[in-house]
Amino acid sequence: MSLAFRPSSFRVLRRTPIRRYASTSSVNDLNTGQSLRIFAVSTGIVIGSTLFAVYYADSRAAIHRYVVPPLSRLVLDAEKGHKFALGVLKSGLGPRDQGRDDEILQVELWDKKLANPVGLAAGFDKDGEAVNGLFDLGFSWVEVGSVTPRPQAGNPKPRVFHLTEDNAVINRYGFPSKGATSILTRLQARYTSLSSPETHSNASLREGKILSVNLGKNKSSPPDSLGDFLVGVRTFGPLADVLVINVSSPNTPGLRNLQSRGMLIELLDAVKRERDALQIDRELPKLLVKIAPDLSVGELQDVAEAVRETNFDGLIVSNTTIQRPPSLKSLNRSETGGLSGPPLKALTLNALKTIRPLLPASVPIVGCGGISTGDDAIEFARAGASTVQIYTSLAYDGAGAPRRIKDEITLRLKETNLTWMDIVKQGQEKAWQRPRKDSAPIDTASGLTESIQEGANRLAAMGERLIEVLKEDSLHIADKVQHDVSKE
Repeated sequence: MSLAFRPSSFRVLRRTPIRRYASTSSVNDLNTGQSLRIFAVSTGIVIGSTLFAVYYADSRAAIHRYVVPPLSRLVLDAEKGHKFALGVLKSGLGPRDQGRDDEILQVELWDKKLANPVGLAAGFDKDGEAVNGLFDLGFSWVEVGSVTPRPQAGNPKPRVFHLTEDNAVINRYGFPSKGATSILTRLQARYTSLSSPETHSNASLREGKILSVNLGKNKSSPPDSLGDFLVGVRTFGPLADVLVINVSSPNTPGLRNLQSRGMLIELLDAVKRERDALQIDRELPKLLVKIAPDLSVGELQDVAEAVRETNFDGLIVSNTTIQRPPSLKSLNRSETGGLSGPPLKALTLNALKTIRPLLPASVPIVGCGGISTGDDAIEFARAGASTVQIYTSLAYDGAGAPRRIKDEITLRLKETNLTWMDIVKQGQEKAWQRPRKDSAPIDTASGLTESIQEGANRLAAMGERLIEVLKEDSLHIADKVQHDVSKE
């Protein structure tokens, strides 16, 4: 039968394709290949994430200097960038200093030994939120604050400005603070979080490190009142290694007037008596006063006399400046507030060199202002600083700034075969020394009487000698006359 006369059903059957099912082995091969690809991708993600986590965790990683800081300046304003960095460190997810401090970096400060000379200045962690995270960056000294007794908002925003071309910052924060009670609660929680905090000799709860609290005044308080500082001493004395009296912020009206000699003596004396009255089961906190770099030579002399007279424990030189060096390039240079960063360095060094010879070596000075390299730190030590603090360089150079500065100091010290303390002692050779009694000016009645008596004795001796000379001359003349007469 021809194809033309075949039933349609038959033709349909012939045109229907025959399905061929894959064998079990083929399906298994396909599944195995997909599984291998998924495994490889997953493994790559895990390994990559692990490597990145290890890389990120090291504060020396380039990302923390060349990516994060410039990117934050690009997408965030200065204050939001500050808060973002603080939040990361507060979370416990921040990077850490993975290096090790060389022994030549050790600092002898009062009866303490610090692991290195690089500390963090007040202003970065105003409310004590990220103390542990900041210590993890390798700082030997973390300063919280400024803290005011009562909460206050500070000055209106915007109040922080980058001067990127100058690696500097101008701020007019005005002591924004959550208040002493809030910050005290946070520090107490940190203290009690350890199983046996009493085993630590330092309030920092870290060996070879110091926790400091910077005390400020509420803007609403009378300019010449001392009460805010005394409240701060009572509140934070039990939880701090050091208390800093801040009389130098340019952003609180009237505060800098407390640097005058009479008011400063009254303030430091009252603070010291309040500190001495603390009843705590460990060493009393040391007391430092933080001054401005804008003081004249006479004003620095007044500060030094106040520190000597009250036996204060130390000094921080210095806070931000209200001056605007002509070298500034940024358009933000005209903003009102305190200038920090490298442009501040010359002013701070000048103040340090002026006041070091006015204070004994037993009164250490903390150098602060414009320090961004190891060479800067050594220059401050040669000028008489025992240790240094940074702030603005952390904002520009990132989380690795403390480690980088420490490594640069170590390199320079090894090149000269010196230790940090060797440099410090060289700087302290210029320190003030109490005049000896035999060279002291006469300022008592008994001393004046003794001096007059001594002068009278000398005058009597001179008179007796003159009489002897006159007698000798008379005898000589008489002999000559007698000789002449005999010749005649």
